[in-house]
Amino acid sequence: MFRCLIAAAAIALSTGHAFANGHGGGDPPPPKPEATTAPAKVVITKQGPKLVDLKGMTLYYYERDTTGKTSNCNGKCTESWVPLPATADAKAIGDFTVISRNDGSRMWAYRYRPLYTSPADKAPGDANGNATTLQWRIARPEN
Repeated sequence: MFRCLIAAAAIALSTGHAFANGHGGGDPPPPKPEATTAPAKVVITKQGPKLVDLKGMTLYYYERDTTGKTSNCNGKCTESWVPLPATADAKAIGDFTVISRNDGSRMWAYRYRPLYTSPADKAPGDANGNATTLQWRIARPEN
């Protein structure tokens, strides 16, 4: 009787393992897709929350970028305002989208506003690119 019980338990365990995998081949489950990382994060400053790139550099938006599909900062403008680059295979995540630029490159946008860094910022936390008279603003999570 005890031998029958042992044999039945062994059979149950082996068939349960096969059913759990959905097939009897013993193949490992398919790999999980890698989680996409957002291109920016929110930091809290004395002036309130702002968006920074993954290196901690302040991000800006241009008030003339209104369509959510294109950037109005091209050519010489990109010497003063560097687009936040997106890879060719980058996909939207949360409030971040990817737009194509006039030169064929891609860049990140937040809530459909293209994002830029400023060469005037030398260290993480700097906000020397804020130019209200030129319609450049610090990107904030509520924008």
